[in-house]
Amino acid sequence: MLLVDALRNPATTRNLDAQGWTELLSMARAEQLLGTLAERFKTESVPPKVAEILAEAQVNADYLRRSALWEADCARRALAGFGGKVVLLKGTAYVAAGLKAGEGRSIGDLDILVARDDLPQVEAALLAAGWEWVKPDPYDDAYYRDHMHELPPLIHKLRDRMIDVHHTILPLTARQTPDAAGMLGAAIPLPPAGGVRGGGEQSEPYGISGPPLTAVASQRLRLPASGREGLYILSPTDMVCHGAAHLFADGDLAGGLRNLWDVHCLLGQFSSAEFWVQLRSRASLHQLSEPVERAVRLAHQLYGTQIPKDWAGWHRQDKWYVARLTARDGWGRPTRKFIRLLFYIRSHWLRMPPLMLARHLWVKWRKG
Repeated sequence: MLLVDALRNPATTRNLDAQGWTELLSMARAEQLLGTLAERFKTESVPPKVAEILAEAQVNADYLRRSALWEADCARRALAGFGGKVVLLKGTAYVAAGLKAGEGRSIGDLDILVARDDLPQVEAALLAAGWEWVKPDPYDDAYYRDHMHELPPLIHKLRDRMIDVHHTILPLTARQTPDAAGMLGAAIPLPPAGGVRGGGEQSEPYGISGPPLTAVASQRLRLPASGREGLYILSPTDMVCHGAAHLFADGDLAGGLRNLWDVHCLLGQFSSAEFWVQLRSRASLHQLSEPVERAVRLAHQLYGTQIPKDWAGWHRQDKWYVARLTARDGWGRPTRKFIRLLFYIRSHWLRMPPLMLARHLWVKWRKG
């Protein structure tokens, strides 16, 4: 796939014609990887029109970064009286910690993890601070509270930004039962704000000359020290386990190339002999050995992630996951509709037992 090849090695695009660039950018936009592509191409020479698109994508990615960090700080202040851990998840965690997985990443909702017993206190604090329910339907509310891994989603009435409050990383009805208490116990405070990357002079992006990008785009924003107190991130191994669970143990692989890129970046940044031993142990603890091993294998196959020999290999079902992950045409449109349908059905099958699934679909169908 053109997009995968470009992310793995930007040099493969040097002979692209206008049609090739159109296809690459369309695929990247559809997979929410345009900002990531911009980061990968910062030192590559590209056609002027492509450079403009990538520069705009970088500005947009840094705006999303700024918004994500602001929302994290708003949640921190709303939960200032809460004594438990508030763990940032997914994209916001990556950018707050200055991880490579956050560079250029598209970030949507704010996701946090708290202990299940603390949900009433956290919920009350957020409602008091201006968040309100997105799903007022009693059935949806009960479904989330009884069966899901998170509260019903909340949206701030002034800022129009969503927050998902998790108490574990997979639905309670899923086949695997990750050790949420273990994840919270191993979570670490956000590192000091000095960070992996800071502001300062940078090389001209994309191999073109001209005025520098705006200050927003040319600096890697981080939470200030005052905004980091009380916020945590998952341990490196649990962060990979969560990424793998989100990819292969929950959902239909929508956005899968972006999520697999997260895993690729995390593995590359954390890799050490000790890390790989701990990753096996934590994956087993969380009942996620199969999803983690598949995430490692496919990151290696698609993005060239360096992995130990004992993690390499190939499973006969991997080809179907690759087919689903790469199901885009040159216009960014979904392809392989039958495979997409199978993974959609699989996502529901993973989330709940057959009788419960049948009842849930019947209720949702009757409600229209």
